[in-house]
Amino acid sequence: QVQLVESGGGLVQAGGSLKLSCEFSGGTFTSYAMGWFRQAPGEDREFVAAIGRSPFSAFYAESVKGRFTISRDNAKNTVYLEIDSLKTEDTCLYYCAAGTMITSVTRSYDYWGQGTQVTVSS
Repeated sequence: QVQLVESGGGLVQAGGSLKLSCEFSGGTFTSYAMGWFRQAPGEDREFVAAIGRSPFSAFYAESVKGRFTISRDNAKNTVYLEIDSLKTEDTCLYYCAAGTMITSVTRSYDYWGQGTQVTVSS
């Protein structure tokens, strides 16, 4: 049973940075593409970034391109999301997900973490 556990969220002042982590267990990490999504109360879940199997490929939502960086460390079974120049609109619950292909489509992912909260203050 694949399990994903996010960490690294918190309260950060606008303009600051955060690095989120997602630890994978219960399967072969290198067999999965990984994604990050976010969701605010009352809104749909939004694609943020995705990274494929090694050799790595990655792509981002247009709204976060240039500020967000996704990476993975296969030796640690961990995927990361670095967020720079934080804005108040980045305040969301951030989820990581695992699937069989790199995609921005939410329903294409098979496994999800419980989320980590990012709150940006002004």
